[in-house]
Amino acid sequence: MRLIRSLARNVASEASERTLATDTGGQQSLHRSTVASYLDCLRRLFVVEELPAWTANLRSRARLRQSPKRLFTDPSLAVAALRANPSRLSADHALLGLLFEALVVRDLRIYAQALGGQLHHYRDSTGLEVDIIIERGDGEWIAVEVKLGASAAIDHAADALLKLRERVDTAVLGRPSNLVVVTASGYGYRRPDGVLVAPVTALGP
Repeated sequence: MRLIRSLARNVASEASERTLATDTGGQQSLHRSTVASYLDCLRRLFVVEELPAWTANLRSRARLRQSPKRLFTDPSLAVAALRANPSRLSADHALLGLLFEALVVRDLRIYAQALGGQLHHYRDSTGLEVDIIIERGDGEWIAVEVKLGASAAIDHAADALLKLRERVDTAVLGRPSNLVVVTASGYGYRRPDGVLVAPVTALGP
């Protein structure tokens, strides 16, 4: 349970096994090998899933980070592990944002797998991050940023998506089929820069 609570505190992050072991706290923190064993068990029980890093060909000299993100198969498990309630979630905007990201990953993973697609995340040595890369077996790909919805946050997300498009070698990977910012509410529209903004309620086959 201490490990599950640690996973909940670090949901949708690249926390290492060493970080998780330390985060269990107290004088009897879990050993790193024990954490690895427990994580393997949680994966086999479909409690936890990993979002692997995207392997992309880059034009820039940036180096790709390879650490996976760890998420619960159902984000409500993280909420239950933290004993969070609506008032606490409303007060902790950062945690709520990570849980919303986990929710969107869960939904998009289901839709993508039905079409033979896989989900990844992107992060490089310059600090550029993109929450989700959807890649199909034929090589087509979509980049997705997840934001709760403020206009400034959407602008920041769109900027990250456009930077990613310029950074990858599209001569090898091809241009993205779409650049998408998923929000918690509102309506869908396409920005002048070509980035699509879509509420989570619009997702689906």
